[in-house]
Amino acid sequence: MRYEQNQKKKKGKWRSVLMVILVLLIAGTGYSYYQYKQGVNQSLKKVSKTDKVVYTFDGKKDQYGDTNILMLGSDARGNEVSRADTIMIAHYNENKGTYKLTSIMRDSYIDIPGYGKHKINSAFARGGPDLMRKTIKENFDIDLQYYAIVHFQGFVQLIDEAFPDGVKIDVEKAMSKNIGVSLKPGVQRLNGKEMLGYVRFRHDAIGDFGRVKRQQQAVKAIGDQLTSINTIPKIPKLIGVITPYINTNMKTSDIIFMSTNYFSKREGPVETLRIPVDNSYTNQRIYGEGAVLAIDVAKNREALHQFIKK
Repeated sequence: MRYEQNQKKKKGKWRSVLMVILVLLIAGTGYSYYQYKQGVNQSLKKVSKTDKVVYTFDGKKDQYGDTNILMLGSDARGNEVSRADTIMIAHYNENKGTYKLTSIMRDSYIDIPGYGKHKINSAFARGGPDLMRKTIKENFDIDLQYYAIVHFQGFVQLIDEAFPDGVKIDVEKAMSKNIGVSLKPGVQRLNGKEMLGYVRFRHDAIGDFGRVKRQQQAVKAIGDQLTSINTIPKIPKLIGVITPYINTNMKTSDIIFMSTNYFSKREGPVETLRIPVDNSYTNQRIYGEGAVLAIDVAKNREALHQFIKK
């Protein structure tokens, strides 16, 4: 009799614990959704309403179990077709808990399926993110599961929301030509517009190579400084802020999960790779294309695979 009473008490306690957990989960979900909608509404006040282009994207995980996200930076207005100004691949492996980033230089001169050899950034204008996916698969033998096309104004809004006092970064030289702002050298805090100018500047002796390096430095600085503040509760709102400026086939819940996992479990800096790697390309001029990077595809394919699977 006493045993049965103890069992009933235990069951009663477990029911109470489960009810508390359930209530907390519901409350947490409700709060996250509220914060997300707040971010969306905040950005909708600043962006003109346009219907997003719906793209087909036949992606999947790669052979190493990574979820690869094709990230394209665009300054297109409305639904106009443009080349991709920024091409990156974010690599996420849930089992290993690793996050890596590959930048592909936009002037890389490679085969685009169905079109012959052209600069890789033209693949986006010719066939959207899926042709870019096919181009990367054909040349580098890596599958991409998702895409995210981010309008540069979304980058500005995200920085200003996440960092009211600006992002701390070391500007290595004076920068002003064709970036809409004037930056002085030295360690300083940059707002969203200034950060956009910093990552887009390329009018110096090293051109796009310096620009890609600054983009990767900016990603690391933003990630490190977000980690140093109470970031996780802010994630839903930050994702909401950028949502009106982004075209992606990812579910909002997946974005929140990956972001939360990154900030709660990440160890050490994000590893980065640039394609083409050193000593794997030559500078050439091609009629109709202008200045291009003629790359050793096999060498860069091997470098990318070694980077992902290590």
